Amino acid sequence: MPGLSPLRAFAALVAAAVLGGAVAVGAAALLGGFSSDTTVVTQTAASSSQQPVAAGGNMTIGDIYRRAAPGVVQITSTIRGAPSSFSGQFRSPPQQALGSGFVLDKAGHIVTNYHVVQGADAIKVSFSNQDTVTAKVVGNDPSTDLSVLRVQTPANALTPLPLGNSDRVEVGDEVVAIGNPFGLARTATAGIISAVQRNITSPNEFTIDHVLQTDAPINHGNSGGPLLDSGGQVIGVNTQIETGDSTGGTGNVGIGFAVPSNTVKNVAAQLLRTGKVDHAYLGILGQAITPDLAQTYKLPVGSGVLVAKVTRGSGAARAGLKAGHTQVVVAGETYVLGGDIIVALNRTRVSTIDQLRDAVAAHQSGDKVKLVIFRDAKRTSVRVTLGRQPTSPQG
Repeated sequence: MPGLSPLRAFAALVAAAVLGGAVAVGAAALLGGFSSDTTVVTQTAASSSQQPVAAGGNMTIGDIYRRAAPGVVQITSTIRGAPSSFSGQFRSPPQQALGSGFVLDKAGHIVTNYHVVQGADAIKVSFSNQDTVTAKVVGNDPSTDLSVLRVQTPANALTPLPLGNSDRVEVGDEVVAIGNPFGLARTATAGIISAVQRNITSPNEFTIDHVLQTDAPINHGNSGGPLLDSGGQVIGVNTQIETGDSTGGTGNVGIGFAVPSNTVKNVAAQLLRTGKVDHAYLGILGQAITPDLAQTYKLPVGSGVLVAKVTRGSGAARAGLKAGHTQVVVAGETYVLGGDIIVALNRTRVSTIDQLRDAVAAHQSGDKVKLVIFRDAKRTSVRVTLGRQPTSPQG
């Protein structure tokens, strides 16, 4: 299977990287999702001496770069070497990782990827004027691979980049990526949106939904940098690349992925308010019914989500949802039959895993929802109290 890799590159302080290994695209993941909290990330108006990037209108790549590059930063994360159990001295030198980020507001908040700062003992942020300052973590969300940092620097030295509406992005839209691939500060590359509604796997192995795919060349070190549309708005945060190499290679093959800006808005708002993100969690492993499966096994419904596994202690388990127990193969795919089939959450019909995750994500942990299901070929419903997403799908 081709490899997916976070775009994090280590400086040559040591031979081995701290965080290596490919990140594989997830199949059907245990259902969670970011909260639908309606708090909006606001951006403080800039002083007249330095306006933020203007939104709207079509600009050339050069125009976009000139306006946005000052708001793109280079992030250097340092992880201290492990201490010796004998002497108490560090037995290995510090390790550094390079990534990218961008200015969110005039208060000094910076958006980047969680995997760029994961486990860091010290974080430095470098601006286009060569100033380098220490950053503190405001909050992390491994489930969407996003972090918000804060730096103490004069407001007139900050160029916030506006967040666009990623729901409006279409295949073929022209985009520009700005970041620091391999430490080459503020490099611009251009391309198009190759696909939308992709799913990728987060650092804690949950699924990130609605991801944008681009052919704009991005490489290690671009992690956390902005993907901008032709109006100069941030529509995504560059996060992973397809390497085409199952051994964990690092080369760009023209397929990159960006966390959509609408997810960034939601997550950043919660991190700024509380330092964490509340992800509602159902607690099942599910599979979408296909027409061939429904016809071959005469299922009571032509579409819906099969409950293949129920996580112990989850809201689904407490509500008594039943998992399947019989494995079958149709068109080369394995399915688990005999369990409940979910066809709706409250009044929202669901026929795919993505739809069910979105329906869950529209709620907060502690919310009570009604699942409409088929059990033993009979339509019924169960009440489920959604839980809080655990640190990993395995709990």
